[in-house]
Parts: sequence; structure tokens; C-alpha cells
Amino acid sequence: MTKSQLINIVAKKAHLTKRASEEAIESLFEEVTRALNKGEKVVLSGFGTFYVSNVKDKQVVPFGDEAKRQTIKGHKVVNFRVGKPLKRNVW
Repeated sequence: MTKSQLINIVAKKAHLTKRASEEAIESLFEEVTRALNKGEKVVLSGFGTFYVSNVKDKQVVPFGDEAKRQTIKGHKVVNFRVGKPLKRNVW
């Protein structure tokens, strides 16, 4: 499903204009992004939890070639833990 398809579905089900639906979805995405940026968890009951984790620096050796050893810098990643109702409906 694409973002535009989601906008159309929300507009139809909520009896909104496409523009109002798009603004609502954009607001949701902005707030989720803002919260994750601040290091907060985003819990959507019945759906799941988004959270940020830190990945430490690590050494990689491509195909065992020690001469090409590289360090991948530590960084942040966004994770998602699926909620029980969603898990039951999908699996």
C-alpha cells in the first residue's frame, strides 16, 4: 500500500476530503518523527511500538579479507515491535 492509497482509504472511511485526510496522515507522521527524534517511544495500542536504538561501532571483514577491514560507525536505528492484536490478525 502506498501513501496515496492510504490517504484515499482514510478519506473514504472517515468521510473526509482527500486534502483533510492527507493533512491528518501528514500530522501523524510528523508527530511520530518528532517523538522518535527526541528518543521517545511511540505506542499505538493494538498496532505496535516504534522506538530508537543505538548501534555501537563495529568491525567488518568482507569475505575474511583482513586487509579490507572496515569500521562501521555507531548510529541510531528505528525499530518496530508488533502489537498482539496485529500479530494475531497477520499470522
